[in-house]
Amino acid sequence: MSEIPVTNLAVESPHRTIAVRARESKGQGHERPGLVWLGGFKSDMKGTKAVALDAWAEAEGRACLRFDYSGHGESGGRFEDGTIGQWLEESLAVVTRYAKGPQVLIGSSMGGWIALLLAAKLRKLADAPQLAGMVLIAPAVDFTEALMWQAFSDDIKREIETKGFWTRPSEYDPVGYPITRALIEDGRKHLMMGGMIEPGCPVHILQGVQDPDVPWRHAVELVSRIAREDVVLTLIKDGDHRLSRPEDLERLMNAVAEF
Repeated sequence: MSEIPVTNLAVESPHRTIAVRARESKGQGHERPGLVWLGGFKSDMKGTKAVALDAWAEAEGRACLRFDYSGHGESGGRFEDGTIGQWLEESLAVVTRYAKGPQVLIGSSMGGWIALLLAAKLRKLADAPQLAGMVLIAPAVDFTEALMWQAFSDDIKREIETKGFWTRPSEYDPVGYPITRALIEDGRKHLMMGGMIEPGCPVHILQGVQDPDVPWRHAVELVSRIAREDVVLTLIKDGDHRLSRPEDLERLMNAVAEF
C-alpha cells in the first residue's frame, strides 16, 4: 500500500492542528463515492480498521479520507480538552475541505455518533458533499450519557463534578482515559437517542454481540430511532468491540462496497 503523507489543517477557536491523510480517487469517468473514516474515542487513523479501509480503497481506486481528532494520534491539542462538539467541528472542517463528490461515512464507536451528527451538519450546507451511505461499527451514539454517566457510581460522578475529571481504567490503554466534566456536559448538547434520527442516506451497522463497551441492544435501539427503511443491522455473535479480526474486516469492506 502506498503511504499518504500527512497534511495539517488549522482549525480555530480554539486553535488546533488536525492531521489529515487524503487518498485521491483513481477512477475515471464514473467514480464510486469517496470514503471518510471517523475514528473512535482515543483511537487514531493508524488503527487496524482505518489502515485496512485505506488499503482497500487504494485497491479499488476509491478516494479515502482519514484524520485524527484533536488530542488524538498525530493531531495537535490535548485529549482532555476535547469534547464531542469540538471533534464534530473538526470533522466538518476536514470533510468540507478535502472531500469531493458523494461520500460514504464510516464511523467506529464514537465515530458512529460523530457520523450521524456530521450528516445533519452537512445537509444544512449548500455546497457540502452529499452522502451516498453510512457504515457504523459498534456506534456509540450518546455514549457520554447513556454508556458513561448513567453507569457511573455516585463517587465517580462526585469526583468528576468536583475535580473536573476522573481517570477511567481501560484495557486498551494502561494509563486509562480522563473523562472530563466538559466532555459529559458538552455531550448532553448532542444527544440523539431521545427522538428520531434522519441520516439522509442508507445505513449499515456492524455490531458485536460480545461487545463490553457498546451493548448490542444499544445498536438495536439506534436502528429503531433511524427514520429510514434502508437500514441494515449485522449482529456478529462472537464479535467484540473492536471488530478488527480478518473476518470482521472482510465484513466491513463488504458493507462499504454496497455504496
